[in-house]
Amino acid sequence: MDTRMFARLGAVVFVAIAITAAAIEMTRKGEAPVPPATARPGGAGLDPLREELHRCALLGEAGGRDPGCLAAWARNRARFLAPKPGTSSSQEAR
Repeated sequence: MDTRMFARLGAVVFVAIAITAAAIEMTRKGEAPVPPATARPGGAGLDPLREELHRCALLGEAGGRDPGCLAAWARNRARFLAPKPGTSSSQEAR
């Protein structure tokens, strides 16, 4: 057999596999996506900053104009970027 015959055989096998995969995917029953929960079960009220950040996330683009969200993001940045207790600038330089 020559190279052209192998190339054609490979192309036919590839097309057959693609058609089979497409047929299987089309016969699958689609599951409805689960809507995101707006309320957090169990942990509500433990961390007010976390709850405020969650509320701001639900606001979407309007959160960027909400003064409460801006303050919450500033508190979160300060908490995240604050130096750890017991570290000094001489230890960080190493």
